[in-house]
Amino acid sequence: MKTPLLCVLCSLAVLSVSSTAEQKLKNCNEVRAAYSSKGFNVNDVPNKGVNGAPLKVCPQGFSCCTVEMEEKLSQQSHSDMNAPVSKLSTNLQTIFRQKHENFDRFFRELLKNAEQSLHNMFVRTYGMMYVQNAELFKNFFEALTRYYVSGSSAVNLDSMLSDFWVDLLERMFRLVNVQYEFSDSYMECVSRHTDQLQPFGDVPRKLRIQLTRAFIAARTFVRGLALMPEVVNKVSTVSASPSCVRAVMKMMYCPYCSGQVALKPCQNYCLNVMRGCLANQADLDTEWNNFLEAMLSLVERLEGPFNFESVMDPIDVKISEAIMNMQENSMQVSQKVFQGCGQPQPSMAFRSKRSVKETGFTGRFRPYSPDARPTTAAGTSLDRLTNDVKKKLKHAKKFWSTLPETVCAGERIAPGDECWNGTAKSRYESVVIGNGLANQVSNPDVDVDITKPDVVIRSQIAVLKEMTLRLKAAHSGNDISVGDDDDSEDGSGGEESGSGCDSPSCNTDRDIYFSTPPNPGKPRLNQVVHGNSAGVATKGSMALALCGLVLALLASDLR
Repeated sequence: MKTPLLCVLCSLAVLSVSSTAEQKLKNCNEVRAAYSSKGFNVNDVPNKGVNGAPLKVCPQGFSCCTVEMEEKLSQQSHSDMNAPVSKLSTNLQTIFRQKHENFDRFFRELLKNAEQSLHNMFVRTYGMMYVQNAELFKNFFEALTRYYVSGSSAVNLDSMLSDFWVDLLERMFRLVNVQYEFSDSYMECVSRHTDQLQPFGDVPRKLRIQLTRAFIAARTFVRGLALMPEVVNKVSTVSASPSCVRAVMKMMYCPYCSGQVALKPCQNYCLNVMRGCLANQADLDTEWNNFLEAMLSLVERLEGPFNFESVMDPIDVKISEAIMNMQENSMQVSQKVFQGCGQPQPSMAFRSKRSVKETGFTGRFRPYSPDARPTTAAGTSLDRLTNDVKKKLKHAKKFWSTLPETVCAGERIAPGDECWNGTAKSRYESVVIGNGLANQVSNPDVDVDITKPDVVIRSQIAVLKEMTLRLKAAHSGNDISVGDDDDSEDGSGGEESGSGCDSPSCNTDRDIYFSTPPNPGKPRLNQVVHGNSAGVATKGSMALALCGLVLALLASDLR
């Protein structure tokens, strides 16, 4: 007798629960409250559930929804789906915009500080001799700044540095030989053989390589940081397809229509819906991760052999060292020039009572010692910046492929079997599909046309590929110019410039103040045209003929 009684009691309990749920559905009070909380007009919700409502998305049957409510809830579901994606992407954009600003400000301040440091030191050391030639150094730093900002499209770094040393030689040559008068054609002969004379010792060669590598690495890395928020913004704002909006509506708000306003979707159900909606974004992940790896590799260069701070901080001492080399070798350099270009005419303005020592360039400064300043980034501001950005770059990996998991977590889903599976409160039985467009052919919850990739996302994949090439080139000390450098976003064409990198040294983490390698290559001679009073332009066939007659003698003596 006990068993039948127990069965009767169970049946009564089930009927009671069913009756309660049906009663809630009939009056739709909870649906009205939940619908109103979304900002919609409560009068849209029927007072009682409708049997056989002609709904387009949610299951047919007894429902508290109308077709008009479905339309509004579809719009709401689109916003609700975008909200977590937008929050994550906005946070990522904010982080890397800040990193870009920090690095860019740091590099620009280093340039300004280096210029000010050189000015202050040279005023103390060389006095009026420097003041009278200060525009040469001002132009030097202005050119470096333009190169940092715009790259090789604005400044050919090799040519600019060659011009600087030629101009400096011309000015110093006049200063150490004030007893002579030099014509423009004579100075042209001198400047054309600057590389062979090597009046400044090995400083120009070392500084060229150090500056080239450091500037290419710094500006390319900063461009990479600036690119990240742009890509994230464009990719995260791609519009959802109608089938995606329909699937999200069914997942999030069809429980409302059945009167179960507190019911959350099953996690695996949510994953399939979001992987279908974010399929194109997931396809960005491979190139995104390649780009981040290239950024991390370049950070290592910035911390080590291509350290911008370690190059710019002592640049005043290095240039002063070059000037001292010229002073100490001025007699030998002058003799070689006189032998090659001819004996100059005595200056009419030179007073015989005053010696060369009294009128010449006599400023002195202690040569640069590697122990005088740090040669690595350890303990510097750059070190702190790179340590922080490396953590952020690593954390940003797989951002796009993990978006569905990030969205389908926490309060947005319900664990276990007590969840909405798309039709009822029960276990979700379908298999969770993979990420990316190709995998969506078997998505049970979202209709995705895998033959039509999103154009915006495909263009951003191309942008990342092109930037990754730039980063890898910068890692080897090369600058790739594509079109108008900063404005180019496609991966077409391109050329390398401003290398300054011999392959053996680029592939090893040597100290930034490296010694002269054995058998260095012969420096490339650049055709230089100067526009200032101390510079020299081509003066005509007579000047060229004069230098041509003495070229053989000069070259022979230089050997």
